[in-house]
Amino acid sequence: MVSPRGPWRWLRWVIAAVVVIAVLAVAGPYVFFHFIEGNGPAPLSLKASPSTSAPGSQSASPVSSQGSSAPVAGTWAVGSGSRVGYRVNEILGGQSHTAVGRSSSVTGQMVINATTVKTAGFTVKMATIHTDSAQRDSQFDGRIMDVASYPDGTFTLTKPIALAPLPAAGTIKTYSATGHLTLHGQTRSVTFPVKTELTAGGIEVQGSIPVLFSRWDIPNPSFTGFVTTQNHGIMEFLLDFRPA
Repeated sequence: MVSPRGPWRWLRWVIAAVVVIAVLAVAGPYVFFHFIEGNGPAPLSLKASPSTSAPGSQSASPVSSQGSSAPVAGTWAVGSGSRVGYRVNEILGGQSHTAVGRSSSVTGQMVINATTVKTAGFTVKMATIHTDSAQRDSQFDGRIMDVASYPDGTFTLTKPIALAPLPAAGTIKTYSATGHLTLHGQTRSVTFPVKTELTAGGIEVQGSIPVLFSRWDIPNPSFTGFVTTQNHGIMEFLLDFRPA
């Protein structure tokens, strides 16, 4: 004779399994983002530095602590240590996370006439932009950015920037930049703030450009039923210009 408690025991197991699955669906992404993958890198930024050298040291600075008389005219090239990347907010299992991709494969040039930036621009190899997830990078290289067809991301300044009055070395100053941003084979005009700092070795420039995916015909990075993202992201850069 079958125990009447048998069906109820089976039902309790089913309910318990459903509860466990529900908990894992919420806790799994939380544990992954907060304890396994960790927080993404902080936004690229400049850090103000002292305008004078330490006692007894020699400065290779092309600028002096008296910014108004510092010579910055000439041709400058993007140096090593420069980085370009993206930031996109994504949600997995109700948990918010910022996907951050970075590349140091950056080239570019800036020409300054007296205290006016006449031309400037940079190029990044899209296939070299990597995150901490090989799966995410595969989607970025293929379905999203199609780096085989569109290998480069570029920005070209289209409006001169007046730098005067020049700030003292080590001081961060913000300007407005207007130019053409090319992504996914599409070129669009953008205007955004850039921060600059005259350093001991050159000129550092940092900026963040809002990118609405549809404006550049970029497919939304979302994975249906798995990961959802906003319809926009940020292209960020930190360029270390050195005398060419």
